[in-house]
Amino acid sequence: MIEALERLPDAVQDDLRETDPPRWTAPMLATLTDERFSDADWLYERKLDGERCLGFRTGSDVRLRSRNREDLSPTYPELMDALEGQSPTPFILDGEVVAFSKGVSSFSRLQQRLQIDDPAEARKSNVAVYYYVFDLLHLDGYDLTKIDLRYRKSVLKAALSYDDPLRFTSHRNEAGEAFFEEACDKGWEGVIAKKADSPYVHSRSKNWLKFKCVRRQELVIGGFTEPEGERIGFGALLLGVYDGDELVYAGKVGTGFDDETLRSLRSRLDLLERETPPFDRGDLPRKEVHWVTPKLVAQIGFEEWTDDDRLRQPRFLGLRHDKDPHNVIKETPKAR
Repeated sequence: MIEALERLPDAVQDDLRETDPPRWTAPMLATLTDERFSDADWLYERKLDGERCLGFRTGSDVRLRSRNREDLSPTYPELMDALEGQSPTPFILDGEVVAFSKGVSSFSRLQQRLQIDDPAEARKSNVAVYYYVFDLLHLDGYDLTKIDLRYRKSVLKAALSYDDPLRFTSHRNEAGEAFFEEACDKGWEGVIAKKADSPYVHSRSKNWLKFKCVRRQELVIGGFTEPEGERIGFGALLLGVYDGDELVYAGKVGTGFDDETLRSLRSRLDLLERETPPFDRGDLPRKEVHWVTPKLVAQIGFEEWTDDDRLRQPRFLGLRHDKDPHNVIKETPKAR
C-alpha cells in the first residue's frame, strides 16, 4: 500500500477494497438545484465549463475517456503526457478538461479542440487545455469509492504531482452561499456542492448538487431552417429533449454561431438529413425546414423555460461529443 493510503485512519482503510482496476466505470453525476446553502458537512468546488473526462492508468497503459466512453487521447495529447509522467501506480481519476478565455473556463473555446482528433495537430493548437481532477476512484490496486469524499480528495492531492496541464480541484468548506456569490460575480458557471462523507456512485446523485449562475443544458438537434439574407449555412437549429422514448420539441436557436461554425455544422447536418420530423411531440415549424436524424447534441445557454416548455432567449455554445442524445432530458431543479 502506497504512503497516501497508509496515512488514512485505520477505520477508513477498512473500507478500502483490494481489486483490479476496471477498464471502464461510469462517472458520478450532479443534480441541479435552485437551493443555495452553507453547511459544514458539505464541500464546495468551482463548476468548470468543460468536458468531463476519466483518466485511467495501468502500468504503461494510459487512457482518457469521456462520460460516454469516447476516446479523448488523440484530442488531448498533452494531458496524456501529464498522466504518463506520474508514478506507474495504477489509478482512475475523475475530472474536467477545460480551456480558458479571459480567465474564465469556456466551453466555446474548448470547442476548437474538440474538433481535432489528430495528436500532432492538437499539439499545434493555440487553445491550451488543462485537466482539473476532483476525485479518485481507484489507486494502487484499491477501490476508493466506498470511503468518504473528504478522504478521497486528501489521497488524490497527495498521490499525484500537479504541474500544468494537470491541476488539483480545490474546494471551500461550509461557505457555500458566499462561494456561489463569488462565482457569479467572476463570471463562472457556478458551484458544485458535494456531501463530504458521500461515497462515489456511478449514477446521478443528490449528494452532488449544481448551483448554476447561468442556465444552460444539452439539447438534441432535430432539424434546421434555411438561412435568410446574407446568412450562410443555416438559419436556426431545431432543438428537443427526450421524455422517455419520445423526443419533445423545445424551440429553436439562431444566435451564437460564427461563419466557420455555420459552414461546418451545415455540412454535418446535411449528412443526417431525413424526410420526416424526428420529434414526437411539439408545435413544429414547417417553413423552410430540414429534418435530421437526432444524433448531434448542442450545449445551449438560455434565460429560462417557458410555461409551454420552450427555451427563452437561447444561444448556441457548442456541440457536445460526450453525451448520448437519448440521455438528454429537461433539467429541472430539485431540492436536496
